[in-house]
Amino acid sequence: MTSLVLTLTETLRYRGAIGQWSWVLHRLTGLGVVLFLTLHVIDTSWAVFYPELYVRAIAAYQTPLFTLGEFGLVACVVYHAYNGLRIALIDTRPAWWKYQQRAAKIVLAATGITLVPVFILMFSHVVKFYQSPESANVLPLVEVLREQLPFIAGIAIAVIGAVLFSAVTGVIAGDSEAQTKRQGSQIERFWWSFMRISGLLIVPLVFGHLAMMHILQGVFDITTQTTVVGTPFINESATAVEFVANRWGLVVGGVFVWRVYDFALLVLVTIHGFNGLRYVLTDYTAKSRLLKNASIYLATIGAVVLLVVGGAALFNTIPATAIEQAELAMERLHGGEGEAHEAESGAASGETAAEEVPAETPESGS
Repeated sequence: MTSLVLTLTETLRYRGAIGQWSWVLHRLTGLGVVLFLTLHVIDTSWAVFYPELYVRAIAAYQTPLFTLGEFGLVACVVYHAYNGLRIALIDTRPAWWKYQQRAAKIVLAATGITLVPVFILMFSHVVKFYQSPESANVLPLVEVLREQLPFIAGIAIAVIGAVLFSAVTGVIAGDSEAQTKRQGSQIERFWWSFMRISGLLIVPLVFGHLAMMHILQGVFDITTQTTVVGTPFINESATAVEFVANRWGLVVGGVFVWRVYDFALLVLVTIHGFNGLRYVLTDYTAKSRLLKNASIYLATIGAVVLLVVGGAALFNTIPATAIEQAELAMERLHGGEGEAHEAESGAASGETAAEEVPAETPESGS
């Protein structure tokens, strides 16, 4: 807690130093990406295992709250990627450290220049959706927030489990701090290299994913009868489940190209992200061995869960029955209002037809 207070006070005290703000922004944007990653991987796995839940998840994403969050996510990813490249570059060339403030300003400028056209394209999807009849099916805010309660509960359980496990292992292991430090220094050298190498590999992968899934097509296009981005397939059922099935079903040269792409992204981003979370948490729990170990266990639990869940989804086949279940789930979720609207429209058109169609005459019947 003392370290956290120190971070806040020093950040405010050095309010004119771009390097300090870059450090804070890098951590905040990284934490934002890790939070979304957790939601996204678990939600997407539901397309395979729980189609009805995936339908509800996408419906939640198609609301103003998550629309704002999507813009924030893209901003976080772009800034974190550019600033990560700055850090990796200066780390490999220590003599360039004197240019770090100038580099930090370049990162901010590059982020702004990138986000302007990206946000314009993303906003066009939003406008198109809210001008369409489908916008009438937007879930209320209370229901959207209620849908997130299982995630909050899961995170809370993971935190409690990590603390308890840390307490138990602390009692069993006893005092072996010297050996732990020696082993830790060797491991940390590996992680230092991994974070920079994985960051370089992640940038083209994650930018490609953002371009396809947030710019060329957005979350609103997932539930329309349109060609799935990166494939020749059409989402005939207009369900999110078929969208995922079509994308993961593309085979080129005997390889499920988008499954391989997403698996590489899953592994690299998950390990990179949760190791970054470990860095942040252990910085603020360094004075408590219990909490520091708990932070390590929490980051490990999160990474393992996402790798197992995401990997299991990627290596499974989405059956046709899952698409049928998704269609039924969409009817249950939005059908009530839609059927009522259709009934009213039908009644109105019936009355109009009765007024406009003349009575049958012998000539017309002959």
